[in-house]
This record gives sequence, structure tokens and C-alpha cells, in this order.
Amino acid sequence: MKILIIGDIVGKGGRKAVCKLVPELRKEFNCCFCIANAENIAGGSGLTKKCVESLRNAGVDIITSGDHIWKQKIFIEEIRSLPYVLRPANFHIDQPGKGYGIFNIPIGGVICVINLIGRIFIQHHGDNPFTKIASILEEVKDKANVIIIDFHAEATSEKIAMGRFLDGKITAMFGTHTHVQTADEQILPNGTAYITDVGMVGSRESVIGRDINAVVKTFTSGMPSHYKVIESNIQLCGAVVEFDPQTGKAIGIERIIRNL
Repeated sequence: MKILIIGDIVGKGGRKAVCKLVPELRKEFNCCFCIANAENIAGGSGLTKKCVESLRNAGVDIITSGDHIWKQKIFIEEIRSLPYVLRPANFHIDQPGKGYGIFNIPIGGVICVINLIGRIFIQHHGDNPFTKIASILEEVKDKANVIIIDFHAEATSEKIAMGRFLDGKITAMFGTHTHVQTADEQILPNGTAYITDVGMVGSRESVIGRDINAVVKTFTSGMPSHYKVIESNIQLCGAVVEFDPQTGKAIGIERIIRNL
């Protein structure tokens, strides 16, 4: 079986690319399931139910997120009615939504999808992701063989350490947050597919999805600026993971890049 993974979706242009390309990619790679990080789909920061539903209609099964999940205040209530949207599991327990779930695969079987957030260079009030994931894996060990984790983190060292920590315990771990696809996709020694960051669905002519001139102005002058989301020249980045549904071990991982 194969799963399609889509990197951070940025703004309206990113949503448009997903709606056009995900059905084609699922068919091309014969993927039975699709997971996408969508914490930046609404105006470039946050989510709304309407935006989420457009992704679901395009063939995205599960939506993960990260530190920007509450940027659209309306979503604090909307997430309660969206069981297929995950927020980081190591967020404080009082935050709405859930950090992981067990879902049916359309062609048979179940899959556990878990969302985590890192602690290095990211501000949030939550638990240690390493101890949190150990607890979750104990809870789900008899419920699903196939376990996929989106680790939304800034530091490459933290992501690599998490991948090694989880090797042999899960099917795949993919990183999100930096919006830049890394070229280190691999099957780790004990059968876990890994990539430090799957990249973004956003403009090629941008700085991680934002207006180049505005970002450069901030870096050169030190003054704040409005970072407009660029909605043209969209590129979709992601990965395809192949796995054995009986053992939960990964067989292969392939990076993908497509232009809209």
C-alpha cells in the first residue's frame, strides 16, 4: 500500500494546487490514503472549516497542523466538529481537538496518524514530544500496525533525533514547518520511512510562501513589514510512502515535486 503525504499548504494558491494535483497524484502512485499539513491554508496562517472541507473534497483524508493552528480564532470552535483534523498531541490538554486518531483505510485496514510539535525555536505551551509520543504509542500498540507521524518542528537535529527514536516503532515520520523540502528521504535501519521536511505547497517565487521584497526588507532594515502571501507559480512538494500493511514496516519513500 502507498500513502501520499503533502507538505505545508500555503494560502489560496496552495489550496488550488492541492485540489488540482492530489487526485492526479493519488491515481499516478496508486495511493490509498492522503495526509496533508494545512496550518497555513486560510490567508496564509491558520485554518477554517470551509478551507479544510475543500481539501477533503479533493482527496485529502487527514489534515495535520502546527503552531499556527489557532491563528483564525473561529477555528477554536470549528475543530471540535472536524475529527479528521489533528492539532499537535503534545499541546496542553485543555486545548480543543485531538492530537492523533485511528482511521479506516478505504481499501481495508486501519491507520493511526499522530501530529507532534517540536520545542526548539518554536513557542508553545506543551509537553516534551519524545515522552508524549512514547505514551501515545503505548496506547495504540494493539489498535493499528500502520502509524504515521507529522513532526512539525524547526530544528533539523530535533527531527532527526525523533526519527531515530521512533525507528522500528512506526511506519513513517515526516517533518513539516520549514517549508523547504529536504533530500534525505530514507528507510531507517529498523523499517521506518523518514524525511526531515516534505516542503510546502506554495509559490516558487517567494520566501517560504511570502513576498520576497517584504521579507528581504525586514532582513536588511530590521523593520517589520507586511508579508503578503504569493498565490502564483505554485509548486507542490510531498512524498509517497510504500508500506507492508501486515507488519507496518515501510518498503520505500519517494520525494515528489509538481508544478501547477
